Amino acid sequence: METTATEHPRTGLWAALGAYLIWGFLPLYLILVRSVPAMEFVGWRIIWTLPLCLLIVAVRKQLPQLRAALSNPRTMGWLFLSATLIAVNWVVYVWAIQSNYVYAASLGYYINPLINVLLGTLLLKERLSRAQWVAVALAAVGVSLLLGGALTTLWISLTLALSFGTYGLIRKQVDVGALPGLTIESLVLLVPASVVAFYYAGTPAGSAFTQETGLSLAIMLGGALTAFPLLMFAIAARRLPYSTLGFIQFLAPSIVFILGLTVFGEELKPVQAACFACIWAAAAIFVWDLVARSRKPAAI
Repeated sequence: METTATEHPRTGLWAALGAYLIWGFLPLYLILVRSVPAMEFVGWRIIWTLPLCLLIVAVRKQLPQLRAALSNPRTMGWLFLSATLIAVNWVVYVWAIQSNYVYAASLGYYINPLINVLLGTLLLKERLSRAQWVAVALAAVGVSLLLGGALTTLWISLTLALSFGTYGLIRKQVDVGALPGLTIESLVLLVPASVVAFYYAGTPAGSAFTQETGLSLAIMLGGALTAFPLLMFAIAARRLPYSTLGFIQFLAPSIVFILGLTVFGEELKPVQAACFACIWAAAAIFVWDLVARSRKPAAI
C-alpha cells in the first residue's frame, strides 16, 4: 500500500511539479493531433494508456494490488466514478484546445485550485494559515476578474475545474495505489473508448489512426502523455495536503495561459493581465508561507 499524505511530502512535491509541467505544455502536443476529432482522440488516448499501465504494473510487481482492487466492490465503485470524471475532463479539454478556447481551458485550471482548497478545508478538515487565506482571497479576486469577460465559455472552465477537482479528491481518498488505480480507470474506459474508435472508423473520413504514420505515432504518444502525469498526480494527491496540491496546480494553467498568448496568438487584455498578477501573487504568498513554516522546528 502507498504512503499517506503525511509521508514523503518531498516525493509528492516533485510528482506534482512533474505532472503539472507536462499538463502545462500539453497544448503543444495537441497541435500535432488537431485534425483528430476530440472524442476519437480521447478514445485512442485511453486505448494506448492501458497497455502502458499494465506493462508498468508488471515491471513494478503490483499485480497483487491490482487484483485486490478489482475484487473490492467499494474501491471499484469509486474508480468507476473517477474514470467517468477524468474522461469528461479529457474530452472537454481537448475540444477546447482544438476549438481555440485556450483561454477558457486555462481559466478552468485557475479555478480548479480554489475548488481543491474548498474541498480540502470543508471535506478533509485541512487548515489554512492566515497567509494562505490571503492567498486564497487574492486568487479568488483574480479569477473573478476573468469571469466577467468569459461568460459565454464559462461552462468549459467550470466543467474542467469541477471534474478534475472531484477526481483528485476521490483519488486521494480511495484505498488503492496510484498505478493500479490508473490501470483500473483505463480498463473501465476501454469499452466505451473502443466503441468510439470503431464508430469513427466507420465514418467516411475513416479512422485517424490509419491515415498516416506520423499522425498514428502522435496518437500513440498520447498514451504515455496520459499515463505518466496522471500517475504522478495520483502519487502527489496521496502525499500532499489537498489545499497545497491545489496551489501547485497554478503552474499548469500559467503555462497554458502563456502559450495562448504566444503560440496560439490570443490577445492579452488588461483584465487578463490583472488576473495573471493576482494569481501569481497568491501563489507566491502560499509558497512563501509553506517554506517559512517548514523551517520552523517541529514541536516535541
